[in-house]
Amino acid sequence: MSQYNGYFPLSRPRRMRRDAFSRRLMREHRLTTDDLIQPVFVLEGRECREPVPSMPGVERLSVDLLCREAEACASLGVPAMALFPVTPPEAKSEDAAEAFNPEGLAQRAVRAVKDAVPELGVITDVALDPFTTHGQDGLIDDTGYVMNDETVDVLIQQALSHAEAGADVVAPSDMMDGRIGAIREALEEAGHIHTRILAYSAKYASGYYGPFRDAVGSAASLGAGNKYTYQMDPANGDEALREVAMDLEEGADMVMIKPGMPYLDIVRRVKDAFGAPTFVYQVSGEYAMLKAAAQNGWLDERACVLEALTSMKRAGADGILTYYARQVAEWLKDSG
Repeated sequence: MSQYNGYFPLSRPRRMRRDAFSRRLMREHRLTTDDLIQPVFVLEGRECREPVPSMPGVERLSVDLLCREAEACASLGVPAMALFPVTPPEAKSEDAAEAFNPEGLAQRAVRAVKDAVPELGVITDVALDPFTTHGQDGLIDDTGYVMNDETVDVLIQQALSHAEAGADVVAPSDMMDGRIGAIREALEEAGHIHTRILAYSAKYASGYYGPFRDAVGSAASLGAGNKYTYQMDPANGDEALREVAMDLEEGADMVMIKPGMPYLDIVRRVKDAFGAPTFVYQVSGEYAMLKAAAQNGWLDERACVLEALTSMKRAGADGILTYYARQVAEWLKDSG
C-alpha cells in the first residue's frame, strides 16, 4: 500500500469527520441485517417459555413459540436462525442416542420452522453435549476421555437426521478430528448434496460459555469437568489456521471462530489466509456482560452492541451469530 505523506495543515483528517454526510461517505464497514444469525434455545412443551437467568432477555421457547420467533426474524430480514435443543434429563444417556432420534426435539423444531418460514435458513448444532449424561461433546471411555472416532460415528448419524428433517446448514461444534470429512461424505452418499456445513473450526476452550451451558442444561452434567482435550487453547493462533485449513479441505462450506471479540485477531487471520465464508459467534458470556453492564447503567447498550458487532465485520466476519440479532435488526430498521 502506498504511503500518504500529507502534512498538517494541508492534511486535516478531522475535515472528513466534521459532518454526518462525509462520515457516511467514507465509512469502510457497515453492519446490516444480512450479517445476522439468531441463536435460539428450544424446549419441549407447548406455549412454553422459560427465561435464562444468566442471559437477561433470552428465553427457551417451545416449538410453537419458536415458529413465531422465526416469523418475526424473517420479517425483519434476518437470514438465518441457529437452533439449540434443551434436552430433558430423562432423554440423556451415555451414548447420546437422542441426538439422532428422527422425532427428537431438534428434528421436530427444524421441520416446524421450515414449514412455517421456508425462506429462513435453519442451522443446527451437531454436538453431543446436550444429550450426554456427562455433559461432554462426545462419547467417553472408562477414564472419562472423550473418544474421537467413536464420537464421529454418532455425529454422522446426528447430522444426517438434521438434513433429513430439512436443515439447511449443519454446524459441527464438537471439535473432533476428521468429523467434517466424515459428515460431508455421509451427506453426499445420502443425497443431501445441498446441505451446507458450517464448521466450528476454531472453537476455543473459553470461560465465556457459562450462560450457554446453563441455557441448554449441560452445565450440571459437566460439573467440574472441562473440554481442554478437544477445544482449542486460548493462547494459540497458528493452530487455528491449521484447523481451518483441514476443515475446508474436508468439505466445509463456511468456518466459524468462537468466541467473538476476544478472538478477532483469529477472524482477521483466517479471512486473510483463506478468503472463505468466515463466521464468528458473539457467545453467551459476551452477551451477558453487555446486558448486565447496560442494565446497571454503565454502558449505552445500543451503541456498545452495534460497536461490538461492527468490529467483527471490520475483522473480516461475513456472518455473526448473536443473541442480539433480532433486536439489532429492529434497531437497524428504526434507523433507516
